[in-house]
Amino acid sequence: MHKATTTQSTTLKKSNFSKVKTGINSPKVVKVAVVSSIIAVLLALMVSPVKAAYPEKPIRMTVSFPPGGPVDMAARIIGNRLSEVLKQSVIVDNKTGAGGNVGAQMVAKYPNDGYNFLITSSSYAVNPSLYGDKAGYNPQKDFSPVIIIATQPNVISVNEKVPVKTLEELKAYAMKEKLSFSSPGSGTTPHLTCENLFHVIWKNDITHIPYRGAGPASIAVVGGETPIGCTAVAGVFQFHKQGKVRIIGVSSTERVSDLPEVPTLKELGYPQIQDYTWVAVLAPAGTSADQINTINRAIANIVAEPDTKEKLSQAGLIPVGGTVAQTTTYINNELKHWSKVVLETKAKPE
Repeated sequence: MHKATTTQSTTLKKSNFSKVKTGINSPKVVKVAVVSSIIAVLLALMVSPVKAAYPEKPIRMTVSFPPGGPVDMAARIIGNRLSEVLKQSVIVDNKTGAGGNVGAQMVAKYPNDGYNFLITSSSYAVNPSLYGDKAGYNPQKDFSPVIIIATQPNVISVNEKVPVKTLEELKAYAMKEKLSFSSPGSGTTPHLTCENLFHVIWKNDITHIPYRGAGPASIAVVGGETPIGCTAVAGVFQFHKQGKVRIIGVSSTERVSDLPEVPTLKELGYPQIQDYTWVAVLAPAGTSADQINTINRAIANIVAEPDTKEKLSQAGLIPVGGTVAQTTTYINNELKHWSKVVLETKAKPE
């Protein structure tokens, strides 16, 4: 009787042991579970592929002004370095005309995929007020600000053969002679700076001759096509140094360090004129915030580099940079400012 009980007990223990070995912790079941998990992960990856790092193809920067001017200079300085930083090609493409409107109109219609950007000047903030619907874009709806690359004051220059050396002498000379002035185009800030000075304040009929950008406008005054030039400082800076033109007034709040001999318009009795031409990067509306921030941070870092600062300075440009939020606030303020100037000067597109 005792032996039978022992045998039964031993059989029960073996039976229980077998159940444990063939339960959820058995090697066979664990192996199946691991394989199932691997298959599940692979299926998930197939359904939701890993997002490629941005950018994964060339970026196109459309410049709304022609080669030779400050917008193009800044675009190429930044574009070359941006290509190195992002390890991706950056294509600089000039699409000019109508004071920057042509380029803006084109980019507004480009895909908002993070591979299309507009590089333009402060005319972007002027043209909606100057041209109205004919500007062909709405700055509040069609674009997202990215960054301000640089800024620079506007200057008034005269051809070397014009017999004046100061702004007051130019004013007196304009009373006796029929004169004209070149600008980078209707609606550009240099145009409005001189429109305000010559037509509103002086009440003189000096004729405005618009060109397709600062480069051609600068060459016009150098070559004598127009006796007066109204451009951003970068356009005529080198010609002033060479003695081919004379810069006789600058629209900045303080004198330009590289032009210490040139007085500000404020010093000359025109404190209401403190104007700047800036170079900005914008993206078509709907471009993702992540892509915009990526480009913003990359350009901000580039602008802060000593080598880039030197190159921009040599072109007469003052580096800016800043965040997307700061850029948005600045451009919104500029839209208000230039809307007021267009209204006061009664400027018209030509």
